Amino acid sequence: MTVLIAGGGIAGLALGLTCHQIGVPFKVFEAVPEIKPLGVGINLQPTAVRELYDLGLEHALPKIGVKTRDYGMYSKSGRQVWLEPRGTWAGYNWPQYSVHRGELHMMLHRTLIERAGAECVETGWSVQRFENTADGAVLHLTHRDASQKQAEGAVAIGADGIHSAIRKQMQPDQGEPHWAGHVLWRGTTQAKPFKSGASMVMIGNNDVRFVSYPISAADPKTGLATINWIAELKFVPGDAGERGDWNLKANLDDFLPQMAALQAEWIDIPALIKGAKAVYEYPMVDRDPIETWTDGHVTLMGDAAHAAYPVGSNGAGSAIIDARQLGVAFLDHGVNAAALQAYEAKMLPPASKVVLMNRGSGPDSILGVVEERCGGVFDDIEDVIPKAELAAHAAKYKAAAGFGIAETNAAPQTIATGAKVR
Repeated sequence: MTVLIAGGGIAGLALGLTCHQIGVPFKVFEAVPEIKPLGVGINLQPTAVRELYDLGLEHALPKIGVKTRDYGMYSKSGRQVWLEPRGTWAGYNWPQYSVHRGELHMMLHRTLIERAGAECVETGWSVQRFENTADGAVLHLTHRDASQKQAEGAVAIGADGIHSAIRKQMQPDQGEPHWAGHVLWRGTTQAKPFKSGASMVMIGNNDVRFVSYPISAADPKTGLATINWIAELKFVPGDAGERGDWNLKANLDDFLPQMAALQAEWIDIPALIKGAKAVYEYPMVDRDPIETWTDGHVTLMGDAAHAAYPVGSNGAGSAIIDARQLGVAFLDHGVNAAALQAYEAKMLPPASKVVLMNRGSGPDSILGVVEERCGGVFDDIEDVIPKAELAAHAAKYKAAAGFGIAETNAAPQTIATGAKVR
């Protein structure tokens, strides 16, 4: 009853750890020859953190990140539009963490190898296609050295990202990822934390914005921490090309001048940008929701299933939750097609809703309302938009994304301690 996992990213490794926890044989196939720490900062909501705690990683998280204390949205003039506590400061039973994506990835990989052995992850193997059989699934794999092989299992899981080969086989006419004109430039810089010292901030409007937060504790000697930052500009789709390159080394002249439109006395945006050792450009893309993730004994998870714009701080967390819900399905139904159908029935509808919400109704959309009403300049936000409306907007997104405070705290443990698939 082996679970074949295509992709050794955060989604695939979280599923591997879950399978190991519940006693299900598995094998991870990753295309790159060596798993290395890539990317920049990401956020893990309490819903995902509780799952990592249940995987025995509670003491590992403080070593790779910071407990996020608060989240604030500010107009282009640096005026506070909305401020809310996060994690345990907001009343959750678990914290929110801001971490370096690469450090999280390597921590999951290291833990999986320690628990299940180095042979559980095979690198250098790309999935070309899948095949359903009477008893399960087959993955057809090609190695970087051009050799080929087949892997047979009870089920196969496509955790192979936004450019998933498995999803492409299921949806051959879907085409490339959807780009609506936004481009992100991302980097990390050694600098002093701002606001509470563990604050996440978003400054700007729908056309130009800057997001920043620390992903390490401040050095007690220098006071400097690793500060993650994201600069975002909106183009007219088509004018800037499809921006298809990922992890493209950036030219500061492409975006730094436009950041001058953002004026906040408490953060030096140009200094943060110029202080980064490396800056990378990313197209802000997603995938249109699809009616099904599952074909027989094969299903999708993470970005392969529901890639969304990164505006709600729940991308990596949703992949972790997918892994845990697949574990629940295996416990309830066995490692078979029925489990995959049960997982899809529970996870596809809310995930599809979040993808569509993030295109224009995410928590950040309120900054566009403020810009439209007052140009980002005001003395009292109540004169622009009532705080009750702001609170309702924030609560609505949390509920839709599945991380309302009361709901999260009241939810039973996803996978009971000691639970095993028979």
